[in-house]
Amino acid sequence: MTPAPVPPAAVTPATTASAVMTPATRRLLLGRTFAALATALIPTTLTLALVHTGSGTELGLVLACELLPMLLLLPVAGVIADRFPPHRVILAADLVRAGAQLAIGAELLAGPVRIADLAILSALTGAAVAFGISPIRTLVVVVVPESQRLRVNARLGVAQGLAQVAAPAAAGALMLAVGPGWSSLLTGLLFVASAATFGGMRPERVVRTREQGPFLGELRAGWTETRRHPWFLANVAAHGVWHLAAGFLLALGPIIAVDRLGGDRSWVIIAQVGTVGVLLGALSASRLPVRRPLVATSFGAALYGLPLTALALRAPLAIVAAAYFAAMFGLGVLSPLWETTLQHRIPPEALGRVGSFDALISFATRPLGLAIAAPIAASIGTSTPLLVGAVLVVATNVGLLLLPDVRAVQSEPQPTSATEVPSTPAQLPTETELPPIPAQLPTKTETPPKPAQLPTETAHATVVEPDRAG
Repeated sequence: MTPAPVPPAAVTPATTASAVMTPATRRLLLGRTFAALATALIPTTLTLALVHTGSGTELGLVLACELLPMLLLLPVAGVIADRFPPHRVILAADLVRAGAQLAIGAELLAGPVRIADLAILSALTGAAVAFGISPIRTLVVVVVPESQRLRVNARLGVAQGLAQVAAPAAAGALMLAVGPGWSSLLTGLLFVASAATFGGMRPERVVRTREQGPFLGELRAGWTETRRHPWFLANVAAHGVWHLAAGFLLALGPIIAVDRLGGDRSWVIIAQVGTVGVLLGALSASRLPVRRPLVATSFGAALYGLPLTALALRAPLAIVAAAYFAAMFGLGVLSPLWETTLQHRIPPEALGRVGSFDALISFATRPLGLAIAAPIAASIGTSTPLLVGAVLVVATNVGLLLLPDVRAVQSEPQPTSATEVPSTPAQLPTETELPPIPAQLPTKTETPPKPAQLPTETAHATVVEPDRAG
């Protein structure tokens, strides 16, 4: 006996916390918090370790050895994420990362530091990162009912923001107290804790697809599915510009702050204000009456032009801090809305592959901005690249509003007797259109569109209850 799919429900601010916090959801949130903290510890730990025992070139080599495998393997990880249960893929990735970080900790404690060993272990970590992040969106789909995903995505955003704050402080404290090796050991143990939460997870629903095809065929099918969503490609390109400009700001902002805004203390204030902004934004995302999520994400990303302009024009510290707060608040709102929209509009059986292209652009462009900002500033000064970055961020993200799919009002589903729609890896299903209903976030439905209303997209893989009779 195959049970019928669980019908979706609308996302509303009235969704109760008790409805969200099922045992599987608690494991998801706890596991992602452990993994986010562990991931944020890695660069700070390596930096502090090699500052005292190595050189800047060796540090760059080790960090590059982590980044490059991750970028190269993200499309492959997307295929794996769509082939296997997402919680098992994350479990395997966390165990690999745990082993690599525990080995790095042992290496740092034993001494002397061998750069070749650190480079190999960092490459292994980077590869596992690719496989660890690709299945997350699909896991949210199978664990969290659609009516509650925005709230859960917002909580995941808060956990990520807190990890970015806590990790450098923890790594620095461990460095001063007992040395960087213990920080790597803590990182490994956090990945073990994350693996334990996912290892005990028993999702009540699965994404059902037809028999899998050849690996390369599935990879091509993922790219075909990606191209079917012009709104997605346009947003990913605009987000790539945002990440590039963020690299400029993070590279040149501290220099300007130290030289013109009062020293090191001023940049610490700006960074802390930004952290408060992103946390408040994430907390607010599920409470705002958002009718058009992609319009909100477009303006949220465009706000990053404010601190870029303020720094370029040498504005006072208070204005720069306020501008950075606004930008990071926009980012906090953007992230959960973007995740929830992808989980609604992209078929779940292709979410790993499509999402991998989003991650690829994001992870590639920010390091590029960090790398080229200083040479450009040395040639033409700091103001010009920051102003150019501000113009590009605003133009590309506000320009997204020209697309009807971006401006579309998301719909509230009507209860229907949904039927299962399987899909093949080589040929993914086509999209249908939904009637927009005001003041609701994206959900799935089979109701045909009404005349003179903007269309939206719907996901086609069926999330079903498992057959408990067997």
